[in-house]
Amino acid sequence: MARKAKRRLAADIRASLREAPAYEIGSGNIFADLGLPDAEDMLLKSQIVVALHRLIKARKLTQTEAAKRIGIGQPDLSNVLRGHFRGYSAERLMRMLTAFDQDVEITVRPRRRKSKAGGRITFNAAAA
Repeated sequence: MARKAKRRLAADIRASLREAPAYEIGSGNIFADLGLPDAEDMLLKSQIVVALHRLIKARKLTQTEAAKRIGIGQPDLSNVLRGHFRGYSAERLMRMLTAFDQDVEITVRPRRRKSKAGGRITFNAAAA
């Protein structure tokens, strides 16, 4: 790259850094913010997978050992842990948690405030 072009590029970079960053406040659900279908389901599944990953790490298990305990193959567990869990139901992912001696509790109660969107699904993981 020519010297003049390098200086111009550096000046452009400095100018862009001086501009105020453009950002939006998220909704708390990145999948919804990206406009993906089934955003609530994807958020729940991702939270379950994070809990599963933490359990595996806390117990210092290899993916092979963890997969054996869950009853799936290591490549499948690797895919799940890397976020490729579309082919897995939330129920199946919850069953993976139970393989690590975790209780999964589902509570149904009336919503405090009425909204057009209806009820919501939340996930709370206890400390391991």
